[in-house]
Amino acid sequence: MKSVLTRRPAKDSATAPAQAQPEWVIDEGPQYVGGWSTGAQANTSTAIRWALWALLVLGPLLCVVAYISVPTSAGVAKPQAASTAPATAGAQGAAGFAQLFVAAYISAGEGDQDKLAAYYPAATSLRLEGEPGRRTGEQLTIARLRQSEAGLWSVTVAARVTDQNPTAEPSAPDERQGAETDAKAVAAEAVRYFQVPVATAPVGGGATGYVALSMPAEVAAPERIKAPPLAYGPMRPALPSDPRTEAVTEFLTAYLTRAGELDRYLAPGTKLTAIAPAPYTGIAVDQLAIEGENSSKAVTAVPGDGTKLRLLVALRATDHDEIRVPLTYALTLKARAGRWEVAALDGAPAPAPTRTTAPSTRTPAP
Repeated sequence: MKSVLTRRPAKDSATAPAQAQPEWVIDEGPQYVGGWSTGAQANTSTAIRWALWALLVLGPLLCVVAYISVPTSAGVAKPQAASTAPATAGAQGAAGFAQLFVAAYISAGEGDQDKLAAYYPAATSLRLEGEPGRRTGEQLTIARLRQSEAGLWSVTVAARVTDQNPTAEPSAPDERQGAETDAKAVAAEAVRYFQVPVATAPVGGGATGYVALSMPAEVAAPERIKAPPLAYGPMRPALPSDPRTEAVTEFLTAYLTRAGELDRYLAPGTKLTAIAPAPYTGIAVDQLAIEGENSSKAVTAVPGDGTKLRLLVALRATDHDEIRVPLTYALTLKARAGRWEVAALDGAPAPAPTRTTAPSTRTPAP
């Protein structure tokens, strides 16, 4: 704002000094401090005072409201572990991929590099000999599946290799040729094992891609282990007078031949369905191995209701060609109302319970 000059009224000339100069007062209007007028500064100060008073009054009330609004069950948030893919991701696909690769490898011959390159890209530079399809792999199955590294599987495929064009035997083979022929015959009948390294990786859209890292390597058959002990006693003849023989014979006859009503031989709560169509026309139970029973003494009594018993049943079943084949079933029987009923068709024979050594309570000698 512009300053305005105003003149004060002159005093009495008698009293005024001779040399007196007129006094001029500078009216500068409203004063400004730091860019604010004195009027605005006053208003601001008032607003600030009211705000401070409001905070002083409302502060405790806001604290109480905040305390009440916090859930009592809230605790320290625990960090959640990041979800990880299962260790066996891609196992089934790697196994199937290796099985297809081995089948193509067994039947491959001259000019089949592109067929193998679909599984192992470097196969285009391989030298293949022999007529394509001269051998085929039958009964291919996975014998071993092992993950060696993340995304890398070692798959062992078992296959029975059959020669489609066997070499004709000479009319008068000598001893050496006869030995070679026998060796070829044995090799043709044997199951062979091929190990394939398969890499897996995601390829988008939730799919998984596979590739072989080398050609198959023929390896030895897996070691056969010693069978673990079972919970049953030794096999003994199935006596017709034994109630357990009667129970399993009636049940297996209905189960395998559909002769009779299966539910009649099942314990309450047990659900089983007879095989359809019936694969056999009759059965004969030959031997039983009873849990915890080592003697061959005849048994004719049935224990009290609710008693359970596991047993192995060895039988011969007659098929529709009148050929009898051996079968073995693991069953669990349950006693009720003076008779045995089938409580379960077990998936495998029961192993013998492991013995644990009780800790010694003897005080060591000083």
